[in-house]
Amino acid sequence: MSNQTQQYNVDLSAFLDASPTPFHAVSSMSRLLEGAGFTRLHESDVWDLKAGDRHFVTRNGSSIIAFVVGSESLANSGMRMAGAHTDSPCLMVKPQPEINQSGYFQLGVEVYGGALLNPWFDRDLSIAGRLVYRDADQQLKQTAVDFKEPVAMIPSLAIHLDREANSGRTVNAQKHIPPVLMLAPQADAKTDFRALLAEKFLPAKSEVLDFELCFYDTQPAAMVGLKQEFLASARLDNLLSCYVATQALLAADGTNTSLMVCNDHEEVGSVSAIGADGPFLEAVVERIVQAEGSSSLNSVADKSLMISCDNAHAAHPNFADMHDVAHMPLLNGGPVIKVNVKQRYATTSVTSALFRELCDQVDVPVQTFVSRSDLGCGSTIGPITSSRLGIPTLDVGIPQLAMHSCRELTGSLDPERLTSVLEAFFNRPGNLAIEVE
Repeated sequence: MSNQTQQYNVDLSAFLDASPTPFHAVSSMSRLLEGAGFTRLHESDVWDLKAGDRHFVTRNGSSIIAFVVGSESLANSGMRMAGAHTDSPCLMVKPQPEINQSGYFQLGVEVYGGALLNPWFDRDLSIAGRLVYRDADQQLKQTAVDFKEPVAMIPSLAIHLDREANSGRTVNAQKHIPPVLMLAPQADAKTDFRALLAEKFLPAKSEVLDFELCFYDTQPAAMVGLKQEFLASARLDNLLSCYVATQALLAADGTNTSLMVCNDHEEVGSVSAIGADGPFLEAVVERIVQAEGSSSLNSVADKSLMISCDNAHAAHPNFADMHDVAHMPLLNGGPVIKVNVKQRYATTSVTSALFRELCDQVDVPVQTFVSRSDLGCGSTIGPITSSRLGIPTLDVGIPQLAMHSCRELTGSLDPERLTSVLEAFFNRPGNLAIEVE
């Protein structure tokens, strides 16, 4: 591994560790963008956009769009777009979560997204998210918070009490996963979680009115393997793609109008004001197109391209029969083009060919994933964005193992590789239309 790649992974790991929730991820990306000269816009303001501008805008504090206004007209070069999502499967704290049971204080949780539940047991867990509160002056405010240190655990049931644990135990999301935070003060005492939050995070005389909080594994990202070939971390799906897209946009040379979007709520269907099936991206793109003077997005759609980046299923050595034998992506084998004839992925032969050409341009290997014909597959923001904007789209991703676990595994070479491909995408001269014979 080169020194450059090693430093890339050090910086990526720091980003992953600093981003336990979508709110923190957007804050982390905002700092990276501001440090590179991007300025923050607000949707309620009038935007005066001109060539060379570098801006970003957030919505709800958990979705972000950043863009570079190119010197080339949209009519000539179209718009280059890369997308990802900021959310990951997790355990969300319920609104009235307090549980006093068998002498312990626990919090009720709801499963967010398609989480693998078994890996959450016996982990050192912390809590992070957003608080909305009323301060001493009776003003409503919001803030992102993070306990950082381990404050909870979900202990497994001893095998002596369940001899079938290794062959048939299932997890009941209501009964088995409320984390243990401390011993209950008294059997008849009530512990007020909101009061604990106010004491920990807020100024004196403030009152927590509501929150969006989740548990997360405190184990930091780490390079693993005898040759340091792998990166293990929480939330690789899909903060890895968020970081890759951000780094690529920072390297955009300003010739083409280039945009990065990272939406919240992908793991639960994207149907929200800040999700890919909401109006956020469409509204921003329309403002860019109008400022440039093009008649409409439709007039430049065929010259544009959206690359939806969301991690791909690497072939699992212990479950090789769960993959199509001709489509078995490997860690460190290069980014993966994802294909599905039911349009769960938005890739077409045209958009796939464009991506292959970009990979050739920067000497990056490329792989392909198709699910077994007798198995379903996940989906991404790609088909949603494509259907809303009408822009040619493809789905790609860095291969990983343990997807939707609280700790996932990917290769140490592929993140930097995909960054170089997206950088080439943003900076490639001319439009991306392929002539029809």
